[in-house]
Amino acid sequence: MTDTRAASATGGTVSAVGIIRISGPKALTVADSVFSAASGISVKDFETRRTYYGELTQGTQGDGSLVLSKEPSPLIDLCLCIVSRAPSSYTGEDCVEFHCHGSPVVLGEVMQVLFKLGVRQAKQGEFTKRAFLNGRLDLSQAEAVIDLIEAETPAAAANAAGQLSGAVKSRMGSIYSRLLDIMAHFHAVIDYPDEDIDEFKMSHYSTVLSDINSGLTQLLKTHNRSTVLKGGLPTAIIGRPNTGKSSLLNALLGYDRAIVTEIAGTNRDTIEEKAIIGNVLLHLIDTAGLRKTNDTIEKMGVDRTKAAISGAGLILFVLDGSEALQSEDYDILRSIPPDIPIIAVVNKSDLPQALSTKELDGLGVEHSKVSALSGEGLNCLDDKIQRLFPVNEETAAQGEIITNARQADALTRAITCITSASNALTESVTPDAILTDIEEALSAIGEVTGKTIREDIITRIFERFCVGK
Repeated sequence: MTDTRAASATGGTVSAVGIIRISGPKALTVADSVFSAASGISVKDFETRRTYYGELTQGTQGDGSLVLSKEPSPLIDLCLCIVSRAPSSYTGEDCVEFHCHGSPVVLGEVMQVLFKLGVRQAKQGEFTKRAFLNGRLDLSQAEAVIDLIEAETPAAAANAAGQLSGAVKSRMGSIYSRLLDIMAHFHAVIDYPDEDIDEFKMSHYSTVLSDINSGLTQLLKTHNRSTVLKGGLPTAIIGRPNTGKSSLLNALLGYDRAIVTEIAGTNRDTIEEKAIIGNVLLHLIDTAGLRKTNDTIEKMGVDRTKAAISGAGLILFVLDGSEALQSEDYDILRSIPPDIPIIAVVNKSDLPQALSTKELDGLGVEHSKVSALSGEGLNCLDDKIQRLFPVNEETAAQGEIITNARQADALTRAITCITSASNALTESVTPDAILTDIEEALSAIGEVTGKTIREDIITRIFERFCVGK
């Protein structure tokens, strides 16, 4: 961990501002060789987290060594420079950022100069990994960084921000400490028999274990809601041909994504797009119309529709409100697995209505009238989706929804161990055997925060990150 590394923190596309981040023991020295503040102050003398304007130059001699004099050097950009010193920086090391104009060419020139000065290219997630290894973040906070970057809804961003601020770290730390107290008491009695230490009785800790088990279980239950919060909900738009499935997709997206014609079977393949409906991220899948056909290509489309139905978390069953329910509509309803929520979208409400929603009520199917053409009724559809898949924004803002499968697995193992220890209390098992379960629970909880985790898992976690973060 003695090397100095750098990367563009703003990617490789044209933008108004491009940021080059440097972290490591030589960050200030390297920056001082290429940046000249307009005020004349050396980078090494910059106040921490104060912005300085100046010239970013080539800063090297022919052999690539540092320029010790302040002789003119080829200009790369006029930019801003910010210094954050160890141990209070993001990585826990000396850090420097250049805020340049956002040309990829300019940023590339800066990186080439830094490479000549002995700085190496940072790997994916390396800055955040350094922050974890240097104790600036625990593992749950580090994973929240990438969740925040990848968030596609306000609720997902709020939950990630809450975890980044230490919500999971705080809860796990408290539980870890209580279990550690049990272990410490036991070993103190064994190791120091002559000291005036209260007798160790596992029965005294029965309530503690029960409370811990309850807290872990409650936290784990939030993971069931995380799929919708973080990954979105696969939503199949299905129905007979010409009921307005593609028109509904276009209306929900707010632009014409799918071709809409009066010719049945126009769309023979699935079209997938994302939209936030009712505060829920939906992965909308516009499917081919479901009907019996002898057309080979259309049959393939129908097969893909059936596959989309089987993998859906929500079905939007589009019906033509200007027609009575058809036998094919009933066939489609019967083909939907009973565990998948359905909303019957009665389309074409702008036309005279022939479909009686009482029939849908009798079938126990949730329904909503809309006009995909005019947009009428879409707000009511939003409300129904939100009621089916509520997102507790207050809970999300507190960072109390576990969205990470790795963390959920560790919590599951911890609960299993605590349950085993609690059950052993009623079976007169010796304390040392019970404490084995508690020790395993400690290890599992430590995996959530990174206290006890293998290097290969850490490497795999940070491979999710982008370069520059």
